[in-house]
Amino acid sequence: MIKIIEKYPIAFICISVALMLLPNLHVMQVTIMEARNFITAREMITDNHWILTTMNGEARYEKPPLPTWLSAISASIFGLHVYALRLPTVFLIMVIGVFVYRLSYSILNNTLHSLVNACIAFTSFYVVGITVEAPWDIYAHGFMLIAIYHLFQLFQKEKNYWKHTIIAGICLGLSFLSKGPVSLYVLFLPFLLAYSFTYKFKNFRPKTFSIFSVLLLMVAIGGWWFIYVRVIDPETFSHITSKETSNWGSYNIRPFYYYWSFFIQSGIWTVPAFIGLLYPYLKSRVRNLKAYKFSFYWTIFAVILLSIIPEKKSRYLMPVLIPLAINTGFYIDYLFQHFKTLQDKRETIPVYFNFGLIACIGIAFPVIAYLGLKEQLSGFWVQYVIASLVLFTIGLFIFINLKKKAIRTVFFLTVFFFASIFIVALPLYKATIPAQYNEIATLESEAKTQDLKVYGMNYVSPEMLFLYGDVLPIIKDDEHELQFPRETRFGLLTNELNTSEKDMIEALYTMQLVKTYDLNAADPTSRKHNSRLVNYYYILNKK
Repeated sequence: MIKIIEKYPIAFICISVALMLLPNLHVMQVTIMEARNFITAREMITDNHWILTTMNGEARYEKPPLPTWLSAISASIFGLHVYALRLPTVFLIMVIGVFVYRLSYSILNNTLHSLVNACIAFTSFYVVGITVEAPWDIYAHGFMLIAIYHLFQLFQKEKNYWKHTIIAGICLGLSFLSKGPVSLYVLFLPFLLAYSFTYKFKNFRPKTFSIFSVLLLMVAIGGWWFIYVRVIDPETFSHITSKETSNWGSYNIRPFYYYWSFFIQSGIWTVPAFIGLLYPYLKSRVRNLKAYKFSFYWTIFAVILLSIIPEKKSRYLMPVLIPLAINTGFYIDYLFQHFKTLQDKRETIPVYFNFGLIACIGIAFPVIAYLGLKEQLSGFWVQYVIASLVLFTIGLFIFINLKKKAIRTVFFLTVFFFASIFIVALPLYKATIPAQYNEIATLESEAKTQDLKVYGMNYVSPEMLFLYGDVLPIIKDDEHELQFPRETRFGLLTNELNTSEKDMIEALYTMQLVKTYDLNAADPTSRKHNSRLVNYYYILNKK
């Protein structure tokens, strides 16, 4: 089996990602960042707002439009629902896996080692997690990785590099059109620094025009939308840009060292990732020291550059996981070569701990899932039994092969274990939805049958707006005074009203509370229950 995988590495990467993510792509709730993107995509389709992008009918220029275009195109083909809107992110995970493999192979000329790097990349926790938390990021970093691969070829080759020049320029532009300069700073700049420290820029003068062409393509493809919007709608664009820029130094401020546990974001690879960063230990054990230095510098420079910026969020670490996957692969490759003969417990205990823990989780899953869900399993027993059998079996085989010191088999079983969580365990997520969960998807059609127009007031979350399915006119928010609509009878969706707001409305209207919409996956008694995801629907009649 492993020999077949090694024979068709790119096919294995694509099939693995597809099997891992596609079957249950619709299961997880839409997150706030997704909702903003999806609302904009919907309004591209329904209102033809493809260039001057909007969210709930108002200008939204905070993020460039390429990811939203791709979501909108997918929804135009397959239907305006969550599965279709999320579909392009799966292909970007494939892109990251494939180009980690291709870049690694260019450096190492070793199929198995390169495949290991790719597997670590597409099974790292936050590489997958970022696809629902912040859809723009995966596009920016995916296109950037393609550009980096082709720039590496451009830097290394002495001839026949114009194909790489064109593709690198286009993909740099597409990355910029996905999330502005973010990926240039956190992935591309550390790559250049790492390359200069290890491979140097040799015979660079003949390639000057190629580099200029790359930059020209990047600016043309990545910058036209910004220029167009700035010319057509300068006032709104300037206001949004100023607000976004001010957040960099005043929003989510964290200390310099905030990111220095970054290797934890690799999830199941946390221990190998940490050991891979122990340069004094690993430098004498790797088969290609220059390549190891390159991945090590690339990772460290990325973390340092991120740490300099005052605004910090855990999801900003996602691009660091790309060079970290390559760096971790050197430690896994060392284990492939030498684990059977290792005698020093200081070297063997971390391996047994990491993979033994994963095996224990698989074997204990039936008990953990049952105790965690209990009566919530009603209606989900089939999913529970399948997930328990699959994860228990993989965990058992990891233990058996770990005992045999068959570390190569253990590695690929761990990859299958991670993929299996998405395939067979993720459907159990629906069992965790509490009884009070109440979606808003039917409100628009219900209001139409009652000949009611629905308005929003104060804060209505992006998730709520997305599920509502249409533009919701806002009669009051933080930036505007309360302006009642002309209708004598209308619907009002709002979060909890304070006393003064309620008195103001009741002076003019009778209020009937019709329904409470709650999108929380946590019970109201839980600390995880978020009032942001609760809205109240009233029908107002003028007195």
